[in-house]
Amino acid sequence: MIGMAEIRLNRKWCKGCGFCVEICPKDVYTRDTKVSPRGFQEIIIKNPERCIECFLCEYLCPDLAITIIRTQHPINKETLPNDL
Repeated sequence: MIGMAEIRLNRKWCKGCGFCVEICPKDVYTRDTKVSPRGFQEIIIKNPERCIECFLCEYLCPDLAITIIRTQHPINKETLPNDL
């Protein structure tokens, strides 16, 4: 069973590269429509309930700005879609 993971995005560390937006297989992240005072479109967690705890975003974030907190439910690989 997959529960809802806790996703922590440290906005002070994030530079908006978008790797998380591109790599996430479940469309958890998106870019803000506005440009931030720091000069880029910030990353937003738009669908946290879709997170399957694959940790790709956490592993690939060059700024270490993303932390995924595992749910108490282990992932049942039999229920995952075939395209993952």
